[in-house]
Parts: sequence; C-alpha cells; structure tokens
Amino acid sequence: MEIELSGDEALVLFDFLARFRETDRLEFEHVAEFIALNKISATLEESLVEPFDPGYKILLQVARERVAIGWDTPDDYPGPKAVREG
Repeated sequence: MEIELSGDEALVLFDFLARFRETDRLEFEHVAEFIALNKISATLEESLVEPFDPGYKILLQVARERVAIGWDTPDDYPGPKAVREG
C-alpha cells in the first residue's frame, strides 16, 4: 500500500510525530497536523476492506502481533502505554 504526501504534509507530520516521541503527548499544535493525519485516515478508509470483515477484531489482533514482532513485551516501548480493555 502506498500513501502519498506532499512535502509540506510530510514535514508537518514529521514534526507532529517527533514532538509526540519527545513529550508522550498526542496533541495538535496546528490545524495542519489534523489535516495531514485526516488525509492518511481517509486514504486508509478508501483502501482497506478488513474493517468491514466480520473477523475484524481477530485480523487486527494478528496484525498488531506481526507489527510488534521483536518487542519483548507489549509494554516494552517508549511513549504512553496502551489502555487495556476489560
């Protein structure tokens, strides 16, 4: 899958994500950050079929596990910790 960004969008997102890594706070400083993230979200929404699959939760769980291969534990990463369900 490919997601295209303009140079400006890439720079805005780089700064947003760098600030998140440094502060552990996921807050918008400028509307451009929301717009760039929304563009990525819209592209994913148009491209993915998995969210409409009845087995979506299982597909998501398996995808998360594959993406996280190499981390010792689910909480062994910098940044805010995930909220556990139930």
